[in-house]
Amino acid sequence: MKLDLGKITEAILESYRTTGGLNNEDDTNLPSKRALASICEDLLQLVFPGFHDQEPIASQHINRVTSHRVFTLADRLLQELTKCLQLQCCEPQKREAGDLLETFLTALPHVRALLCTDVQAAFAGDPAASSTSEIIVAYPFIEAVAIQRMAHILYNLAVPILPRMMTEWAHARTGIDIHPGATLGSHCFIDHGTGVVIGETAIIGSHVKLYQGVSLIARSLSGGQALRGKKRHPTLEDHVTIYAGATIMGGDTVVGAGSTVAASVFLTHSVPPRSLVFYEERQLQLLDKDKRGKDWDDWVI
Repeated sequence: MKLDLGKITEAILESYRTTGGLNNEDDTNLPSKRALASICEDLLQLVFPGFHDQEPIASQHINRVTSHRVFTLADRLLQELTKCLQLQCCEPQKREAGDLLETFLTALPHVRALLCTDVQAAFAGDPAASSTSEIIVAYPFIEAVAIQRMAHILYNLAVPILPRMMTEWAHARTGIDIHPGATLGSHCFIDHGTGVVIGETAIIGSHVKLYQGVSLIARSLSGGQALRGKKRHPTLEDHVTIYAGATIMGGDTVVGAGSTVAASVFLTHSVPPRSLVFYEERQLQLLDKDKRGKDWDDWVI
């Protein structure tokens, strides 16, 4: 049987004509996924120097290496930012890609300071961690959070598409899905991490610990695009712990500071500070931690 590749090619081209879905057909190209993946890799090298390299960086070369990375990264990121802005050409005030790039790169030292607190929180909270270096090179959450913190800068600058591409790149690598719009406080620790979902309008305070399978989601998406820009996802105040498989739902839901939500709980309403939320005999229980005694948290692993 002779394979007619010409006929197959024509059929594919006909599908282009009838169903569309083309990128860069006589128009502005979308940001490149391949270029973005490379940029994310280089950003991780920049915020964790030496940890994502095959060879160590000698101290006498750190200035030269860092300068080279900043300049080459800036050039490639500028190209992708320009594509994003061209998608907004119909807006009355078009911002310059260079201004966005400068704002983003200027914020990287602050991002590194926050990531340092995340690493510290993981080391302090996980007896299985042998060192902070192990956390940086082996714990998937730190990569997901690092990319999200950087994507969040671009999200706040109203850059279209690119921030979401960044966090989905991290999602594919780590199994941790954090929307670039979510607000993360300092000392964020996601233990194990697989299956964690954090929605766009979620707000997470400082010193919050999440386990695998935790979902911070919207109550209902039946409203579709009408819900855009509205608070749809929950708020976790400082020093909250959410155990594996728990789901916290709704933009009005606030988990008060110092609270713990047990594994597999499905929570759709707010709870006051220092609450302990768990299932007991198929009924949701809400207790004040102070009434449980000093060993209140020993009941759960």
